[in-house]
Amino acid sequence: MHVVFGASGRAGGETAKALLAMGAPVRVVLRRADQAEAWQASGADVALADMTDPDAIAAALQGAAGAFFLNPPPVSGDLFRSTEVIGTALAEGVRRAGLRKAVVLSSVGAQHASGTGVIATLHQMEALLTGIAPATAFLRPGYFVETWSEVLEAVLGDGLLPTFVEPDRKMPMVSTIDVGSTAAALLREDWAGQRVVELGGPHDWSARDVAKAFATVLGRPVDPVFVPEADRLPVYARAGVPGPVAEALIGMYDGIARGRVAREGGKEERRGSTSLLTAVARIVDDAGKRRSMA
Repeated sequence: MHVVFGASGRAGGETAKALLAMGAPVRVVLRRADQAEAWQASGADVALADMTDPDAIAAALQGAAGAFFLNPPPVSGDLFRSTEVIGTALAEGVRRAGLRKAVVLSSVGAQHASGTGVIATLHQMEALLTGIAPATAFLRPGYFVETWSEVLEAVLGDGLLPTFVEPDRKMPMVSTIDVGSTAAALLREDWAGQRVVELGGPHDWSARDVAKAFATVLGRPVDPVFVPEADRLPVYARAGVPGPVAEALIGMYDGIARGRVAREGGKEERRGSTSLLTAVARIVDDAGKRRSMA
């Protein structure tokens, strides 16, 4: 049995789906009971647990051969305090359950304790979860292609792709499809010790590459538009993102611009197989499905 935390999110959901597609027994760990039915219909076992509760974590891990962990995306408050609470609870839950294999979602740039914005919390999480299981892997993917779905309204309505990164700057980027398949593969591999796996797509891409992919999928021009630093905080404020979280997210883009949110090098490196066009087409298709159901 493989246990997947965060299955209601992008990376955790893709990991659980990849394991199920491989025919592996899967238990997804959710916070809300109303999310259970769809996973049960797909063949997954379901456990409910708060990631700050070591007892609930240990119970969810009972009988597990391996587990996938992550630090939930920040929504409010002190990000580093939240990471400390969750990381400490996960470590204690793993200890109580006697888990033998753990795959922990991190990010490129997590080798740095500062200068990377929100990614610094993943550096902290790596430190908290180092050695939690005899086989522990930190999976450090690049920027999720699916994150561009957050500006899809501007793409569809105005033919513009807002970007906080210079349009022609190439950076590690990967579809969550590949994040899930890689995490699933790591859970099914036979290995021991600690490892760091840096994951990118088939190529490094820029915002201009993403805009071209949207243009191809939509059949009309899409142009990247660089958002100056002074205009970024108001963008998050209009979206209702709390100030500390917005500042941490903006700090990530500053870290990308300064080359700190990048591969560490000297680590195990893998490349996914999902093309940029495929990932972007899925963003557009998923949005169409949501509109049709509304």
